[in-house]
Amino acid sequence: MSDPIEDEIFNQLARRDAGKSICPSEVAKVIAPERWQREMGRVRAVATGLARQGRLVITKKGKPVDPDAFKGVIRLRLPLADEGAKSGGE
Repeated sequence: MSDPIEDEIFNQLARRDAGKSICPSEVAKVIAPERWQREMGRVRAVATGLARQGRLVITKKGKPVDPDAFKGVIRLRLPLADEGAKSGGE
């Protein structure tokens, strides 16, 4: 069974040009339009797990961040070809 948050992250990224990112709030607003703020923690947690697996990159000010040590405003994007299978550990 797939996770609806994970599905929505990848659906939104598939509609973007390569290297473009999305805001976690965009995902939360689709998942729960009336209470999207409450979903932000779950969206960030799913994104963190995906980043640890190398399937997603979490960025801050356009730079990849360590999925285990970030805070504040972030964006999500797919890994770039030159980032290899594992990314976000800077």
